[in-house]
Amino acid sequence: MGAGVGQRLPRGARLRSPRDFQRVNRTGVRRASAHFVVVLAPARSDGGPKLGLAVNRRVGNAVARNLVKRRVREWFRQGRAALWPANDWVVIARAGAAELDAEMVTTELDRLAER
Repeated sequence: MGAGVGQRLPRGARLRSPRDFQRVNRTGVRRASAHFVVVLAPARSDGGPKLGLAVNRRVGNAVARNLVKRRVREWFRQGRAALWPANDWVVIARAGAAELDAEMVTTELDRLAER
């Protein structure tokens, strides 16, 4: 699963500003599962889909939160070409997401992406 230096999610593929998160949350469509909420909104630029993450303390300690973020970023990096290219994504982790292994994270997010 480990992403080497050449395999990281590019900086341009991430939502970074609070304005972008607000735009996606305000105009997007929400889809939820037991461990994740995905918000999809039309992208502002033509640079392909972008990912924003929200993982709060209810998910676990810093180690657990970072593990969840790495797994979600890896899912997005590997499936980026297959995802809807005209959408920005915000993935919100719910409590219990840290207990999922990488395969379960991928399965759950793939189900949310298909709907």
